[in-house]
Amino acid sequence: MSGKYYEDLTVGMRIQHELGRTITEADNVLFCSLTMNPQPLHLNEDFAAQTRFGRRIVNGIFSMGLVVGLTVADLTQGTIIANLGYEQVNHPHPLFHGDTLYVETEILSKRDSQSNPGAGLVTMKHTGRNQDGAVCVEVTRTALFLRRPAAP
Repeated sequence: MSGKYYEDLTVGMRIQHELGRTITEADNVLFCSLTMNPQPLHLNEDFAAQTRFGRRIVNGIFSMGLVVGLTVADLTQGTIIANLGYEQVNHPHPLFHGDTLYVETEILSKRDSQSNPGAGLVTMKHTGRNQDGAVCVEVTRTALFLRRPAAP
């Protein structure tokens, strides 16, 4: 498994995730359709052209999900039990069709699980930047990570 176990993570650790993802118009329109979100800022170019952004912006919930998804291979693939919460979600700069998103994770805190001796809670901050380095999404989340299995 490529994910990290609880013991592999230290407070202050930063992980630069190499995988990036270019967001297409189809991604944004499909996400809005799947989630029944008819917001014209995401779907109507004529409407969006009259806003401060001058064009359609990518749905923020999709952006947040993509930020988390881009961390899975390096961080949580096969090594978490559950995501426990998402806090402090910020969108300081919009994402547009054709932008490429890159993510960095910082480990903010960790503690042993009191109810599950085989796991620990880790709080991390994911920062998503576009191809120009502008911070577009910030989200803090807490997940329950597996401890490294004992050697046989």
